[in-house]
Amino acid sequence: MLSLKAYIIIYVLWNSYVFMAMGRDKRRARLHLWRIPEARLLFMGAALGGFGLYAGMKYFRHKTTRSKFTIGAPLLVLANLLMIGFFCYVGYYR
Repeated sequence: MLSLKAYIIIYVLWNSYVFMAMGRDKRRARLHLWRIPEARLLFMGAALGGFGLYAGMKYFRHKTTRSKFTIGAPLLVLANLLMIGFFCYVGYYR
């Protein structure tokens, strides 16, 4: 079983990756290149990357007119917090 420190490091790295994916998609949009599908970005946010998705959306001003993201990203942050709380609760009482 991994330690709490390892989980935190993995979580921060994953959210950093999701943040960079938002930046990469924004850059590709400006250059009219192949884009990362919206469903993939949302899935990455749902897979405990909600903070990176929301931060990338705000920092890069990317996908801010899409209701999927303006409503979905904060909900994914909340869902991520609930999942983390559940995992901590289950791990604590196990």
